[in-house]
Amino acid sequence: MTDQSPFADVQPLDQGDQGFSIPELKWRELLFIGALRPAGDAYVRDPGRPLPPFRLPDLFPEGQRFRVERVGCRVVVRPEPPGRRV
Repeated sequence: MTDQSPFADVQPLDQGDQGFSIPELKWRELLFIGALRPAGDAYVRDPGRPLPPFRLPDLFPEGQRFRVERVGCRVVVRPEPPGRRV
């Protein structure tokens, strides 16, 4: 039986900095199940794959690109500014 309670270990970044951090293991899970996939040097949500429930809503909106940086045992996820494609 799998636990489907919303994932709560999401830490917003400091005031004025958009984004949040999640444990590296949760990030790896999102990649493994295909909910997020690489798109160039960023990541995007795959709308055809289920996203596990998070306590905070709309962390990974469709169409948004994300920059990711590993910091210790967490992964910092920041939305890419609109219009920036590399």
